[in-house]
Amino acid sequence: MCGEQMETCSAGRPDPRKVLKTAMEAGHILLENGAEIFRVEETMERICRYFGVESRDFFVLSNGIFVTGGSGGSKPYARVSHIPVRGARLDKVVAVNQLSREIEEGSYSVEEVAGRLEEIRRMPGKTARMQVLASGAGSACFCYMLGGSLADAAVAFAAGVCLYLYILGISGPHLSRIVGNIGGGALVTCVCLICFRLGLGEHLNRMIIGSIIPLVPGIAFTNGIRDIADGDYISGAVRLLDAILVFMCIAIGVGVMFTVYHRLMGGVLL
Repeated sequence: MCGEQMETCSAGRPDPRKVLKTAMEAGHILLENGAEIFRVEETMERICRYFGVESRDFFVLSNGIFVTGGSGGSKPYARVSHIPVRGARLDKVVAVNQLSREIEEGSYSVEEVAGRLEEIRRMPGKTARMQVLASGAGSACFCYMLGGSLADAAVAFAAGVCLYLYILGISGPHLSRIVGNIGGGALVTCVCLICFRLGLGEHLNRMIIGSIIPLVPGIAFTNGIRDIADGDYISGAVRLLDAILVFMCIAIGVGVMFTVYHRLMGGVLL
């Protein structure tokens, strides 16, 4: 079946401009949801190769895609798309990857691919309640893994819940990333300090470290290293810089709250 459909594509190829536009949409979804540069380029190449686009060039950065191409006597296609740096949605990355493999098996036409990409773009995220509970559970688990007691994990759970309520209600809708991350680091430190003063935890440092884990951009940091290892130095450096900036903001928030606490309490934790 795949061979028959490939012959059909060769005999009556779809409009190369439509194919390139569809490939760019797939790359856009991947890049804005945390995929690596090589994965974006590979997926776009798969789509264009299957649908018979003879000439195609892709230049992918961490926040933009440049596409040029065409086939035969058709008008050349060129487009630039800006993709803001956002969080990761790996379920969408997996869905686009699977779609690209199904395309090579002859399962979709260009129009069907465009429709499927629109469905992937509209995939619902986790509910606010689920995100809040996941933040609390993640904070508690990391606190316990790092040597905290069950009491420490309980405090980290509460701090993680407060953190994501802050992210969903204040930081995300109203604040810049820099201010939001500084505020998040300060918030979890404040919650942990109050609980520690009330005798609800045993190890302050482990409670704070576990609680700030939901703020840490682990995917961006890892992808930055992978991009540099693959030779995509510009994109890798941008992603690493973005991740390091988040680390610094979290540290500033924690440091500011400790400074305020020591000024108020005279340097005494107990």
